[in-house]
Amino acid sequence: MSEVDVRPVPPGLSEDDVRDAIERLAEALGADKVFTDSETLRSFRDPFQVTTSDAFLASAVVMPTTVEEIQAIVAIANETKVPLWTHSQGRNNGYGGPAPRVSGSVIVSLRNMNRVLEIDEKLGYAVVEPGVRWFDLYEAVKAGGHKLMVSIADLGWGSVIGNSLDNGATYMPYGVDQASWCGMEVVLPNGEVMRTGMGAMPGNRAWHCYKRSLGPTADLLFTQSNYGIVTKLGYWLMPEPEVYMPLWLRLPRNDDLAVATDVLRTLMLDDTIRMNPQIMSGTLLAAVLSSRAKHWDDPSTPIPEEVLEQMAAELGTGRWIMRFALYGDEAVVDHRFAKVKAAFETAIDGAAVWGTKVAPDEIANLADPSERVQGGVPSLDLNAMTGWYGGEHGGHIGFSPVLPMTGEDAVRVRDIMRREMESTGLDYMAALIPINARSMIHVTMVIFDTASVEQSERAYEGCRRAVLAAAKEGYGEYRAHLDFMDLATEQYSFGDHVQRRFNETIKDALDPNGILSPGKQSIWPKRMREGR
Repeated sequence: MSEVDVRPVPPGLSEDDVRDAIERLAEALGADKVFTDSETLRSFRDPFQVTTSDAFLASAVVMPTTVEEIQAIVAIANETKVPLWTHSQGRNNGYGGPAPRVSGSVIVSLRNMNRVLEIDEKLGYAVVEPGVRWFDLYEAVKAGGHKLMVSIADLGWGSVIGNSLDNGATYMPYGVDQASWCGMEVVLPNGEVMRTGMGAMPGNRAWHCYKRSLGPTADLLFTQSNYGIVTKLGYWLMPEPEVYMPLWLRLPRNDDLAVATDVLRTLMLDDTIRMNPQIMSGTLLAAVLSSRAKHWDDPSTPIPEEVLEQMAAELGTGRWIMRFALYGDEAVVDHRFAKVKAAFETAIDGAAVWGTKVAPDEIANLADPSERVQGGVPSLDLNAMTGWYGGEHGGHIGFSPVLPMTGEDAVRVRDIMRREMESTGLDYMAALIPINARSMIHVTMVIFDTASVEQSERAYEGCRRAVLAAAKEGYGEYRAHLDFMDLATEQYSFGDHVQRRFNETIKDALDPNGILSPGKQSIWPKRMREGR
């Protein structure tokens, strides 16, 4: 364990306090699980942070492998008052990655708690630790010969638990309304281990089958919060269907988005489409298929309308393109495909719907990464979009307000986000993801060149302005980047911020010393609240 030259110190503490905590952690866990060298600490920063910024710096990283070690970490933090910042894989790069909200925090990285503990083929679920990635769960299912599929996120390096706790999207039928996870084990701030739902009964056989409990069900309190450290989670798996049919809808005009959203809503409400589609702007798919310089070589101005039209035609993306899929018996899939194709192509002049049926064992061989993702096969291919500006130095921020699933709302949020991004000098790029048949998330992909301090600063400032612009029209983010968590939460002000005060009351009761992830989604402990 080598030392850094200058260690950041959390508010209200001294460098000696932090050094004492780190020494005690090394003694309790072993020096090989505690890291303070500058190279490691640098690797746990927000990878897309403005390079001149010194915010969000950790004082150390600890990497436990057991629940008992987590309990020891929590005990030391309570005694020394040094705050912890927990992540599962820390790959949520568009929202801050592994970096802590409060500089000087000790990062508790759960990457090495990476076991798939159980796969139950009869009931269709797995039990995983927080370090299990989509890659790991997929490979465990395949290695066991299970005829099951995993509803996954776009990038395979993320954590199953981490994505679930941040209300992240997955795309297969069990991803609708984040329905896949069921039953968790949590280390509370006082070090006690709690099992939620039916798991509160020792030996209960329905822990990962029934989502509720006797009395209040606590599970959702541990999503996007700092009330505990989740160490196990049940995750539902889908039986392989007879047929998987990845589909595409191409929309030739920018304003076709409105009608397409309304048609999609009706098809999801009646369960013709039962999964989470993704409606991408042509520019977003272009970032995977092409390079910006081929179409517009001025990085200081957004791509003009006439070039967007030309680019859409050349790449075949349309102005908007939706990826989605059907799953099930072949006769049912054929019927639903005919219904979907007729619905969109009749309602929208020039729209096109197409796709090809495949058997489940052929999904891994599909060429298109989006089609593999919707079939539960993880990769990192879609990460190529971050290279739109800056190539290998490309970065992004996810700015993601929630809206009702209507054409009117889709166009209104599109216009707000396009105005804010283009006023910043950046291209408007977005993926609209229906989470259920009644709501969708407008994921604005704010892509920029991290090697350019000036462009990076413009990107972050544009997001801060967008928080206020969206809230003014009645749209709030469903999760927020470290840099503007407080600002995003400030917009949820009904009843003089009664929801925030409710969250703070729970925080004070569970974590009176304020040690767990202070400031996450703007839930601050009492001792740090004044300087919020």
